[in-house]
Amino acid sequence: MDERDILHGALRAAGAVKKGAQLKIGAIALAVCMAGMLLLGSFLPGGSSAQAAACEDTGPGTADAAPVSDTSSGQATGSLHRQQAHYAKVIDSVAQKYRLPGRATLIALMAAMQESTLQNLSYGDSDSVGLFQQRPSQGWGTKAQITDPTTGPAFAATSFFEGRGTNPGLADIKDWQSLPLGTAAQKVQKSLYPNLYAGQESAMRVLAKEAGIDLERPGSTNAKPASDPGTSTPPTTSQNTNCGNTTGPTGSSDKSSGRFTDGKQTWTLHNPRSVAEAIAWAKAHSGAHSADDWYQRCLAFTATVYGWSYSGVVYAIDHYKVVPASMRHDGDRHPPPGALMYWDTGHRAGHIAVYLGNGKIASNDILRPGYIDVVDAGLVESKWGAKYIGWTPPYFPKAG
Repeated sequence: MDERDILHGALRAAGAVKKGAQLKIGAIALAVCMAGMLLLGSFLPGGSSAQAAACEDTGPGTADAAPVSDTSSGQATGSLHRQQAHYAKVIDSVAQKYRLPGRATLIALMAAMQESTLQNLSYGDSDSVGLFQQRPSQGWGTKAQITDPTTGPAFAATSFFEGRGTNPGLADIKDWQSLPLGTAAQKVQKSLYPNLYAGQESAMRVLAKEAGIDLERPGSTNAKPASDPGTSTPPTTSQNTNCGNTTGPTGSSDKSSGRFTDGKQTWTLHNPRSVAEAIAWAKAHSGAHSADDWYQRCLAFTATVYGWSYSGVVYAIDHYKVVPASMRHDGDRHPPPGALMYWDTGHRAGHIAVYLGNGKIASNDILRPGYIDVVDAGLVESKWGAKYIGWTPPYFPKAG
């Protein structure tokens, strides 16, 4: 933990206090005090135990890919812009799940921005609620289903794309891909103000770019879940100097059919993204392209890498335990690319990362608090003093 890490944590503490002027002043004073202690050299010295603390996931939202929730409102917290970026990613993940092109995501983003400013609202005109202001009385689902802070956004996005009850979704609209964007949105929404959707296009293109969403992504015209989650590419073997060397069939993964093998057993995965797609996504959203949304959210990141909106488990160390025993590879340092690797950091949460192959993992906080970087797998142990536990296939039994 260096000076920037300490100041980063102090400023986060200051920003977290929002009730009353006195508390605000106290939070600012805390940040100044901590910075002053740092300058005076009286703060705790750095070391592996202090560094490992940066990997501890605590509180709501750490297991889910959603931002930390405000329990008083049931909504994601953080700046409006960060909430919008988060919900945009949820919408896009649903579009990708149904193999819809980026154009479908853009249409949905325009509709949601116009209807709710991309917020999971619990209120609206008449009984309209949620991202798309869908009405329970019109068969779009119950209010609880649409507005649930964890599953509601994905539920609403699914309804927009594939329909719900007697309501058609975007994929049900004839020639929707050739319609003007605003017109396509209106075909689903049936708004009294049909011309307003088109005005959101420019802003949503900017937001999508910032969120790492590919609006030029090709896809199908029909909303059908991907039965073949992978692409036909040769298996990749590990040349991992930090986690052992793997040759031959051991540690390979069949990306064309969603199968994952350790050379002895083979499992069929049902993640929204295949191993190849997940590795490509992790690399594309790391380093200079990483957002700063991942502070103490290692499990959330791994779930997002594989296309899930949330992992359904609170702590990384617990996720290792919910994976069936037959899938756990205790202490084994021969993970196939795409595997999930686990460490005991000396804290409640532990750490989890996606193995990319060639000795590299995509990990949050290891180089920069809040960001994702591709690093040697061994750095978790050498920098944080963590103990390696083992690896599992990318299996998320409680994800959604």
